[in-house]
Amino acid sequence: MTIRETYLGAAETAVGLLSDPAVAAAWREPSALADFTVGGLAAHLAFQIFCLPTVLETSGDEEPIGLLDHYARAAWVDAGLDDEPNVALRRRGEELAAEGAERTAAHAGELVARFRDVLADEPPDRLAYMPWNGWSLSLDDFLVTRTMELTVHCDDLAVSVGVPTPPASPEATDVVAVLLARLAVRRHGLTPVLRALSRAERAPDTIAAF
Repeated sequence: MTIRETYLGAAETAVGLLSDPAVAAAWREPSALADFTVGGLAAHLAFQIFCLPTVLETSGDEEPIGLLDHYARAAWVDAGLDDEPNVALRRRGEELAAEGAERTAAHAGELVARFRDVLADEPPDRLAYMPWNGWSLSLDDFLVTRTMELTVHCDDLAVSVGVPTPPASPEATDVVAVLLARLAVRRHGLTPVLRALSRAERAPDTIAAF
């Protein structure tokens, strides 16, 4: 299965969760993430689908950067909860949440259906320009980042509304586990990650990727 198919599968899983009545019922309630309402978090989850037309319809002049370079540049990665990069992410989510639960889920579902054929037809060297960052990734690397976001935030949203976290496909599991492991090693070094995964008696307190 290609990353394009894996991403679409993760997006379909997200649409299913967004459509759960528990999400609509708690839309204006606080979520499991600090300073995010359930609606804002749900809209942030949906943004991982909503952003696809933008990155395919916008072009940049720069050569694409690598996947780990993307996270090295992204301001939100090392920003605090109240720093502007993360405040801006929450603000955008809350603004998108004004559409309401039903419309947010419907729009996400429409885009997934629309892009099933579009993504399959894109050439292998297709780029994805992210105007909110100012740089490009290969389309496939971009979809790796979105698959991780979809999977992580499905868990956040499910926990927020008290429903089971939807299971990720085996392919999405591999994509997300590899990416988060690489980011954890980048942040902490190999030895702490190695110990956390193989030596409980020497495991550090955290190997969180972010």
